[in-house]
Amino acid sequence: MSRTAVPVAVIAAAAALLGLLVYGVVSRGEDRTIDDAVSRGKRISAPHQSLPVLNGPGRQSLSDYRGKVVVLNFWASWCDPCRIEAPALQGLQRRIASRGGTVLGVDFRDTATDARAFMREFNLTYPSLRDTDGWLAKQYGTRALPETFVIDRQGRIAAVSRGTVSRRFLDRNVLPLLSETP
Repeated sequence: MSRTAVPVAVIAAAAALLGLLVYGVVSRGEDRTIDDAVSRGKRISAPHQSLPVLNGPGRQSLSDYRGKVVVLNFWASWCDPCRIEAPALQGLQRRIASRGGTVLGVDFRDTATDARAFMREFNLTYPSLRDTDGWLAKQYGTRALPETFVIDRQGRIAAVSRGTVSRRFLDRNVLPLLSETP
């Protein structure tokens, strides 16, 4: 083998490895499993994990709310769009609490002090959990805040809103689920 053939072979091998690396990163993309299922009218089991309660002692999980319609909202005090949707979520909480529903906030990678201040500022009465490491958000494919998942009484995701949630979205996707039997 000639001296020039060795460097060319090394360069070719390095280029091939780099190409495989780029392909692996690009092909992973974002997880669209939930969105794809919901868009096809399917309801899939909602991920759950025990997380610290924001305004109290202990831990809770989405599974603690089985039998209720849950509007799971990922938010943070530093998220400007979360400020916009907070009043709509609190209004929904007042309307559905007596009908077997709840909003369940999940504070994402935030300080407890800032998150509690946010809840006081907007008079939020619904429960919130703390996802300090982002593990639960990752299970939902959450990449940007806010994001909201409507979960039926059996613990299955029925609707998704990636971005600021509107009252129209909430009414259209939550109210019919309140009529479903557990």
